[in-house]
Amino acid sequence: MKSKILGIFFIFLLVSCKVKENAKNELNYMQNIENVAIEASTKNSNSTIQVGDQLVILITAKDMDVVKPFNQNYSSSELIQTNNFAGGNTPNQGMTTISGPTYNVDTDGNIDFPILGKLNTSGKSLVDFKNELKDKMIKYVINPTVNIRLSNFKVTILGEVNRQGDYTIANGQGTILNALGLAGDMTMYGKRNDVLVIRTEDGKVIHGRVDLHDANLINSPFYNLKQGDAIIVSSNSTKEITSRQNPNTALYLTAASIAVTAIAVVVGLFKK
Repeated sequence: MKSKILGIFFIFLLVSCKVKENAKNELNYMQNIENVAIEASTKNSNSTIQVGDQLVILITAKDMDVVKPFNQNYSSSELIQTNNFAGGNTPNQGMTTISGPTYNVDTDGNIDFPILGKLNTSGKSLVDFKNELKDKMIKYVINPTVNIRLSNFKVTILGEVNRQGDYTIANGQGTILNALGLAGDMTMYGKRNDVLVIRTEDGKVIHGRVDLHDANLINSPFYNLKQGDAIIVSSNSTKEITSRQNPNTALYLTAASIAVTAIAVVVGLFKK
């Protein structure tokens, strides 16, 4: 009987170690990073300006009086505040400021800019539009500097994360890993090998799935986030099984384990 109990205990130990190792592999991100060639291009990271975007544009030069007409209704004391943790549990953490006049992109993709009039942003990235605006400014200002930021770059994170909600990324650039970090990472029940990203771009809704275990996600078009992306983390099989179980199952199993151990002890004593 003793040998049988020891054998059962040994088997249980091996199975337990195997389960723990599998669980560790399930929770680790980008497990093959050493073997991956990073090929992600700027094409994936530079999203185009969309209808409804809010562009913060500030023109500067050596003589700031010269550029005042291009920064109408703005003074250096004005600040636009964005909260990186909007929707999270720490609303004051990660507060940053973006300075400058704000222009809303209308339904035709235009903004109404002082002196220059209507400027079209359709199909252009922030870098493209910045260069175009600088070329126009050179006609009026010597060596102008054009600063453009997107003040309402938001992504939505739902599902098995610690803090669901909408998150604003102040600099207009972020990756799926950055976003999950803002949401407090996935819970242990998050399905890390099948994360859904839903994207609306140029009026079309597209979607893709990424495997956070695989470092090749760096080369995915959904690694770099774009304005309005929604990240949805599904529950893994463990959560699904747990949700169907009786909440007292753990207590029943513990009681059964204690009973089996007690019976084994009693049988051992009688055999002596």
